[in-house]
Amino acid sequence: MAYPDTESRPHDAQDAAASPSWRAALATRLSLRPLLLAGLCTATAVVAQAGGMTGGVAGGADKPESEEGIPVTDSLTKEKCGACHTADAKGNLSRISWLRTTPEGWAQAIKRMVKLNGLQITPEESRQVVRYLSSSHGLAPEEARPVMYLVEHRIQDETNIPSESLRGACATCHAFAQPLSWRRSGSEWKLLQDFHVALYSQADVQYRRPATDEPGAVFGQPTPIVTKPGATPVTQGQIALDYTRKVAPLHTPEWTQWKSRMQDPRLAGKWLVSASAPGKGRFIGTMTIGATADSDEFKTGIALRSLTDGSTLSRTGNGIVYAGYSWRGRSAPSAQPSAPDALDNPTRETMWFSPDRKNAEGRWFWGEYQEFGFDVKLVRADGSPTIGAVWPNAIKAGTRGVDVHIFGDSLPAAPTAKDIDLGAGLAVTRVVTASPTEIVVSVDAAPGAVAGVHDVSVGSAVLASALPVYRKVDYLKVTPDTNLSRLGGAHFAKGYAQFDAVGFDNGPDGKPNTADDVNIGPVAADWSIQEFQSVWYDDDKAYVGSISQKALFTPNVDGPNPQRSGNRNNYGEVWVVATAKAEKDAQGKPLTAKSYLVVTVPAYKRWDQPEVSQ
Repeated sequence: MAYPDTESRPHDAQDAAASPSWRAALATRLSLRPLLLAGLCTATAVVAQAGGMTGGVAGGADKPESEEGIPVTDSLTKEKCGACHTADAKGNLSRISWLRTTPEGWAQAIKRMVKLNGLQITPEESRQVVRYLSSSHGLAPEEARPVMYLVEHRIQDETNIPSESLRGACATCHAFAQPLSWRRSGSEWKLLQDFHVALYSQADVQYRRPATDEPGAVFGQPTPIVTKPGATPVTQGQIALDYTRKVAPLHTPEWTQWKSRMQDPRLAGKWLVSASAPGKGRFIGTMTIGATADSDEFKTGIALRSLTDGSTLSRTGNGIVYAGYSWRGRSAPSAQPSAPDALDNPTRETMWFSPDRKNAEGRWFWGEYQEFGFDVKLVRADGSPTIGAVWPNAIKAGTRGVDVHIFGDSLPAAPTAKDIDLGAGLAVTRVVTASPTEIVVSVDAAPGAVAGVHDVSVGSAVLASALPVYRKVDYLKVTPDTNLSRLGGAHFAKGYAQFDAVGFDNGPDGKPNTADDVNIGPVAADWSIQEFQSVWYDDDKAYVGSISQKALFTPNVDGPNPQRSGNRNNYGEVWVVATAKAEKDAQGKPLTAKSYLVVTVPAYKRWDQPEVSQ
């Protein structure tokens, strides 16, 4: 059955190969949204059913589940799923009652049932089933938050993989967040592995490989595995099965508590928005959420203002909330988009609302490969004094007379300097202007102010970790530090890559890349591309594309290039290099940083779940 919002294209196995040292890193360290195979070997849901099977072992054995299931009570879900998933006396449906996951996970499961098992279901019915399962068989807020980057379609290094054996078993075809966005019974985790082996030959190879290590007692310190001569080696599959059963069981304290706490998402009202878009800068504004006839559906109006150039943007949209906290929405301006990276493009919205419904965070994204987006934080404006954002990004120790803008709602109309506290080392000398939505104060930063992130207070209103204080820009990072771009323009749309150069202070310990480093925010830089030496004389730099001085990489056209050796495509590997315009190192040379970029062929099949955001 066709889904109107889902595009499927013929699959082509050709792809650009990374160098040996980076090939594994690409497949395992990055959450590459739908760009890689984030669905091919995916840890998704309900698999092909044997009639009457009640969650037994692979091979069709009729072995009942030993764990308590989650009964299915929705009539439409029982109607559509009950033909293959048999019910027991407690109202459990085989397989389904021993699974929990995100809205995207359930949408993916239903599509698989359509394609593999002939499920007959309309798009509207599918949305209703996803809606029910995402709340009754979903994730608690605490379970969903660590893996939100997967549904936010972020490029992100996955530093949360506690051993290389787990990486080999679970993260060579898709993001590690994919299995961790599910909760399953012990039997279901084993059935998932069997399912992978049945459908994907490479999974069998990965699971059978001898394990070299296992997650240690301390995260980030895996324990080596030493196999005695003559003993049967422990496999990667065994390590993965033990780990997922332990860290992602069906029943958890978080889910038990959330089931009793879950309420209708009463989100209607005014929310303060603080947002940033890579390459575009910081934005502030409001999001007005309006109620509808359905308690979990909303209409929205968004107004944003750039803190960089003062330009404004308004848009309207709608959203739906799953499980009481998980927002999926869409919004668009009235005009047609002016460019692929322009802020006037329609966006999809993924946000995590705090259980107390006072804060939210997430990503509003767009693009053929969801490569563009706003990083967003919301604070509820409930009539009491509220701070939503602070500008500038950071204050340098020893500077005087810095105008600090405090944006909020219901702020005091006539505050004094004593009413405003920016933390130790920052003295508010006077109030420049004041209104209920913005207070501007003049600030002196002491030369000895300790580098760190300060809270900002106006009377009883506090915005935690709002204002970084730094001594100097010690080093740069290009974000993201690994990225992917797709060729296009002839037969397929291009997949762009947007970068930023971010400055850091080493922090109180004086050492770079430690926990106390201070993120100063974007730094003005010049941009260039350098060759990544994975293959000698391939000259990728000359063929893959170009980068603008706003750090937007535009890939070359797709298709074989007769001007290239072997008539090869324009794919390749390069470094994206940022050179600071003003910041210098100890030798007086401009600070530099670089990011590893793979430019590859188009994605010929799209793995995505646009339906969950209506």
